[in-house]
Amino acid sequence: MPDSPAPELPLRPDLVGEQPYGAPQLDVPHLLNVNENPYAPPAEVIEDIAASVTAASAGLNRYPDRDFRDLRGELAAYLERESGATGLTADHVWAANGSNEVMLHLLQAFGGPGRAVMSFGPTYSMYPEYARDSLTQWVEGSRRPDYSLDPDATIAHIEQVRPAVVLLASPNNPTGTALPLDDVRAIARACEGTGPDGAATVLVVDEAYAEFRREGTPSALSVLADFPHLAVARTMSKAFALAGARVGYLAAAPRLVDCLRIVRLPYHLSAVTQAVARAALRHTDALQAQVTQLRAERDACVTWLRDQGFTVADTDANFVLFGPFEDRHAVWQGLLDRGVLIRETGPKQYLRVSIGTADQMAAFRGALKEVTGR
Repeated sequence: MPDSPAPELPLRPDLVGEQPYGAPQLDVPHLLNVNENPYAPPAEVIEDIAASVTAASAGLNRYPDRDFRDLRGELAAYLERESGATGLTADHVWAANGSNEVMLHLLQAFGGPGRAVMSFGPTYSMYPEYARDSLTQWVEGSRRPDYSLDPDATIAHIEQVRPAVVLLASPNNPTGTALPLDDVRAIARACEGTGPDGAATVLVVDEAYAEFRREGTPSALSVLADFPHLAVARTMSKAFALAGARVGYLAAAPRLVDCLRIVRLPYHLSAVTQAVARAALRHTDALQAQVTQLRAERDACVTWLRDQGFTVADTDANFVLFGPFEDRHAVWQGLLDRGVLIRETGPKQYLRVSIGTADQMAAFRGALKEVTGR
């Protein structure tokens, strides 16, 4: 019999023509495109993770701990040590499969039809997709030429739009720009009554790269207790070298955390994921031993690129935005042809390189000199 024509699928109209998110995943010697930690976990960490997963596997016939309070308490203790925040408990922390899912929970809980979420570009390219997936209107403001925020203009735009949620990455991706604490305070204060129907706007400070910040750059966690509508998001993907484990989390007032518990899927964080994360937290110092080295490599990369005549954004993250290029894709391709994969993202004439090992950064410098002739 002849094949019947395939029936049309009822894809949402706003998703027609959309493509799945994702940076290129290519098998090349030097992967410097998605801000991963280039160092694998040490042997003792791998052993503890393996033993923890083995123990968890004995109970995989049962659902995992739905509220994972042990993990949340241990994350709270880590944040107090890392940032100087005080008074954090399990009730102040939420976690999910990467900070991406944490962000989606925020938009599911506070966004939706008839509501808006704002950010200020250039910024993380997934933010509009969280808005789309939660049927929330996406509104993007602008930054200064140096990629910092003008707090007065930012507040005025928020007051005009009255969004349910504002997303501010600090350090910002792809620029690496940190948000001064005074600006966090001012924006958070302004958001107290700018949300739908006179409610607050939920201000989310996305600190996925916070552990790489330069000395003297504070975390928004230090003012968390002052603003019950503030959430500070983190991840174990970068500084903990656990991108493959998919563990992200946030800290906020317990009332805000409880709102996220409403929209999470049942048992969303597997027993294996919880075991991996808790094992990793037992080895915080070992896993983050290379953070200082990566900071040094980043600062050296910034200095070298500027010495070559490039414009480079100040960065508190584990990546560097540099340019401009008349044809950035040609430069990207030239680097790829030489075994170095970086990222085309952000401002149209710029490229972003993730900080790798000393050998990887040397390969990047050599390839860039060949491609650009500098």
